[in-house]
Amino acid sequence: MKLRVERIALQIQREISDIVQHHLKDPRVGFVTVTDVELSNDMSYAKVFISVMGTPTQKEESMLGLERARGFIRSELGNRIRLRVTPEIQFRLDQSIDYSARIEHVLHEILPRDDAQRAIREGEDDDR
Repeated sequence: MKLRVERIALQIQREISDIVQHHLKDPRVGFVTVTDVELSNDMSYAKVFISVMGTPTQKEESMLGLERARGFIRSELGNRIRLRVTPEIQFRLDQSIDYSARIEHVLHEILPRDDAQRAIREGEDDDR
């Protein structure tokens, strides 16, 4: 059952990404990436994590545009994926990319260049 939920969450991520990139006409929605989808076990709720490039104001505007288009996105999703119930969508701002960039910036400030690059490489090796 869990594998099925994960597969459907991945498909929802792909479809919402396509809908936002190619079918959403709201000018407030800027450069948006769907980074993850967490689907409830009964598949009735989907937390959609969004990364937005830009200033804090641009991020806020993009999130407002997505909230405004939530009904359209859910409707399109229902047309693309056949489920008994199309999940309710909740958009969440994913700040992990900003957090990673901030850590990298701090590392570059406090460590000499070679040490910072080595620390970043070692961190990447630990993730694998």
